[in-house]
Amino acid sequence: MAMNVAQDGGEDEVIASINTTPLVDVMLVLLIIFLITIPVVTHTVPVQLPKETVNPLQTKPDSIEIAVDKEGDLFWNEKRVDATTLLTQLKGISQRDPQPEVHVRGDQATRYEYIARVVSTCERAGIAKVSFITQPPARGG
Repeated sequence: MAMNVAQDGGEDEVIASINTTPLVDVMLVLLIIFLITIPVVTHTVPVQLPKETVNPLQTKPDSIEIAVDKEGDLFWNEKRVDATTLLTQLKGISQRDPQPEVHVRGDQATRYEYIARVVSTCERAGIAKVSFITQPPARGG
């Protein structure tokens, strides 16, 4: 940064100006260096790549939703079922390929015993993926 002091009279007056010529020179040199080195760095062997479109096969199995209310009643996709019916239906579902996921929705006031029975029934039926559906907390809380 350069500073000029005026000498033309009795007052010492400071003229504060930035000499930008060195900055411009450095930027031009860097620009030239980048322009020269980029083609060297990106040099690759020219090959003709095959043109093919891929259609991915995505088979998403249906998810089974089992709800448990606070009294311990079981619901299979919103239809009430008992424990033996639940086990037979889960055994039939476990034979599918790909096997659907089982989502367990338990009421907050439900005793853990009822939820544990559903999970053990899924395990006995051979269900590989069991998940629990919860409600996220309110924003900011």
